[in-house]
Amino acid sequence: MITVEQYLHFTGQALDGMATTVRDLGAERATLTPIPGVSSPYALLTHCCGVADYWAGELVAGRPAHRDRDSEFVAAGPVEPLLARVERTKEALEQDVRQADFRAPLRAEPDSSFLGPDVPLDQGAALLHVYEELAQHHGHVDMLRAVIERGVA
Repeated sequence: MITVEQYLHFTGQALDGMATTVRDLGAERATLTPIPGVSSPYALLTHCCGVADYWAGELVAGRPAHRDRDSEFVAAGPVEPLLARVERTKEALEQDVRQADFRAPLRAEPDSSFLGPDVPLDQGAALLHVYEELAQHHGHVDMLRAVIERGVA
């Protein structure tokens, strides 16, 4: 079984990688959608903060996330507030993971419209889903960065 520190290392690496890309691109380029039907790097990072807040914060730790999932995919704005949100998300995720009981049931039933895993989840599996989403979208953001930097957008 992995340790809390290992889990936080890998989730932090994914969040930091996306944050670096958004910072390096800047607000104008980070909000580009160079591929039809695909969200911008900025929006994907916003979505990842929402994922962590909801799945780890609300379903594992029991604190309300007040999430608007649909707006995450079209989010745009200045970079600095989003980077600050990433830091807050990482801090909250650390607290959530440290207090998790990996075999305990979730504190609420996942919203079926949020397209989570279609298997029963305990707190540990919900945290694994958070990592799954962060890693997946980190890859998406890296690919979008390459497209944007090559001027295809």
